[in-house]
Amino acid sequence: MKSAKYFTASWCGPCQTFKPIIEELIKEGYPIEILDVDDNDELAKELTIRSVPTTIIFNGDTEQERFVGVKTKQLIKNRLGI
Repeated sequence: MKSAKYFTASWCGPCQTFKPIIEELIKEGYPIEILDVDDNDELAKELTIRSVPTTIIFNGDTEQERFVGVKTKQLIKNRLGI
């Protein structure tokens, strides 16, 4: 099953623009986890998060693709393919 991790930061302007879109998708039932890079620095390092916002799509435990920056709601829905 596909899922996503959305890496954000409270100090990131583009993240504040994109986060409400991610929250809408979560309310619609899409399996997306919101992670603040400052609170999850070890995981961010492990997944090589170099800038925020970054969204990683997983198929099971395998990274399928990642996006850096603000994206459309429809693009994320299409990539999750649920």
